Amino acid sequence: MKPSNELFNLIKSLTKSEKRFFKLSSSLQSGDKNYLKIFDAIDEQEEYNEPLIKERFKNEKFIKHFPSEKNHLYKLILKSLRSYYSDNSISSILQQEIKNIEILYRKSLYEECEKFLLRAKKMAIEHEKFYYHFELIGIEKMLLEEAFEEGKFNRSLDDLIEEEKTVISRLRNLAEYHVLYSKVNLAFRSEGYTRDENARKIIDEVSENHLIKAKDTALSKSAATICYYTQGFCHSANNEKDLSFIAFLQVKKILDDNPPLRTDLIKRYIRTIYNLIKIHIYRKEFRSAFKLIEELRKSENDEKYSVDTRIRIFRTCYMAELDIYEKLGEFQEGLKIVKKIEENLEAFKDKSSKEHLIAFYLKSSLIFIGLGDFNKSLFWINKILNDNEKLLRQDLYSYARLINLIVHFELGNFDLVEYLIKSTQRFLNKKNRDFELETLIIYNIKKLSKCSDLEKQKEIFIQFRAKLEELFKITDNEILFNYFDFLSWTDSKIENIPLSKAIQKRHI
Repeated sequence: MKPSNELFNLIKSLTKSEKRFFKLSSSLQSGDKNYLKIFDAIDEQEEYNEPLIKERFKNEKFIKHFPSEKNHLYKLILKSLRSYYSDNSISSILQQEIKNIEILYRKSLYEECEKFLLRAKKMAIEHEKFYYHFELIGIEKMLLEEAFEEGKFNRSLDDLIEEEKTVISRLRNLAEYHVLYSKVNLAFRSEGYTRDENARKIIDEVSENHLIKAKDTALSKSAATICYYTQGFCHSANNEKDLSFIAFLQVKKILDDNPPLRTDLIKRYIRTIYNLIKIHIYRKEFRSAFKLIEELRKSENDEKYSVDTRIRIFRTCYMAELDIYEKLGEFQEGLKIVKKIEENLEAFKDKSSKEHLIAFYLKSSLIFIGLGDFNKSLFWINKILNDNEKLLRQDLYSYARLINLIVHFELGNFDLVEYLIKSTQRFLNKKNRDFELETLIIYNIKKLSKCSDLEKQKEIFIQFRAKLEELFKITDNEILFNYFDFLSWTDSKIENIPLSKAIQKRHI
């Protein structure tokens, strides 16, 4: 049986500060510390090699029960991390404060209890931790009862009840926004941009909800960020770029103006920045896009964020750069980014969602099409096509099949293209994604693969391009530009120039 590398992955995920804290806390413990020897041995390895560790410690008694030693070390590291982050997480701090308050209350130390409670409430309010705020109000009501028994009536129970009602309203309001966001997110995660009727129906339903459509319906800053983010999501899914930009900009402003909230909602902040970058790219505002990338990248090594968050920042910044270079036709620059991501892909693979991996594979394939390295392009596209995902981002899987046809056409695999066309048509038909534009692309690839005369191929490309331009005037079809610049590709064939030149000639 292959040795488990879970402990190795955990140790390799630790920051320098986390390792230092673990070593320091371990030094305070008495008794044998064989686990530190194992920790150091694993930390020194680039790839996990358990036989090498067993050979290194073959004369040590603990190596006879190595699996239990590994398990012990794993639990100790997690315990150390809980302790390390207990002072950093607002939720952890509030949990500790509530425990302190409850202890003081049980000991009838009401004045001290009230001091802790007021401090905790202030923190809960500042960070919009409504669940903790609600719990603290419950304790405050008990303190108020004790004060009444002592004949102290300097506070109003009515005021506290009103505060409780407000907190409950904000909790309910926030929950309602989460439900709406989840609906839109599910539709987008499944289908991507809404050319699918069922997905569009969900998007339209959420867009028309009074919490999204009406003004001033969010009862907290947290709720406001979800409200605007959901608006941006709906507009983005419907390819309404300008409206989407305004909504995402509102999310960024709220979080920039409230740093504690931004720290708590860092993943939403990263996604917001990425959506703004994509719109800048669409508008050809590349300087603005790079500016946002650099702004986000400043947080990449900030140890107040988890490893997962810093990986997300790394991935977001490089994927955004990759998108820019592909849209600019600067494929050599794009290749540098592909290599940087590829270098870290194995380390980050377990911490990256399948959606992000598929998006990277597709973008890498396009970079190699631009470089004219179609075998390498096929390598990346096959990573998508060999996956049998049935629920996630069917738009990416659909367009990967269209790109696959282009790659095989470029490779001159004309017999294979005919077979692939049939399987692509079946897939699109089954997924209800056989739209007019997709059908046009398939039809012309089929014609081109059957034509060996270069002059006749050029005529087909000219007719193909004219029809493409006509269809791209329809807003829904503009979406396809997010995946591949078909117009520039046809230009490159008509004018017999590299794809990079065709892109720069048409866009820049």
